[in-house]
Amino acid sequence: MPFPRPSSRSHQPAAVEITSAPMTRAQELAGRQKRYAISMTLRTLCFVGAVAVGPGILRWVLIAGAVFLPYVAVVLANTRSSLAPGKPRNPGPATPGTQLPPGPTH
Repeated sequence: MPFPRPSSRSHQPAAVEITSAPMTRAQELAGRQKRYAISMTLRTLCFVGAVAVGPGILRWVLIAGAVFLPYVAVVLANTRSSLAPGKPRNPGPATPGTQLPPGPTH
């Protein structure tokens, strides 16, 4: 049985594997906005808590959180996705059931 000839489609680019496909810009932006909003909500809670708890060590911890959370929020909001283009995730070693059997030898 002869091997099939290569089709004329061989010049087309390879399909993108789902493990290497980056998030869309809109998805990435929505995730960054969500992380920033959560951090700023936590900062607001630190301010309110510092006023509500009265004098003591907890007040200073909450004030420190309110002061340093903007920096943390900006850093977290500006981090890129771990699926940057050109850097596919390593799916790990293949299990024996997922490998193709050897081809015919003539």
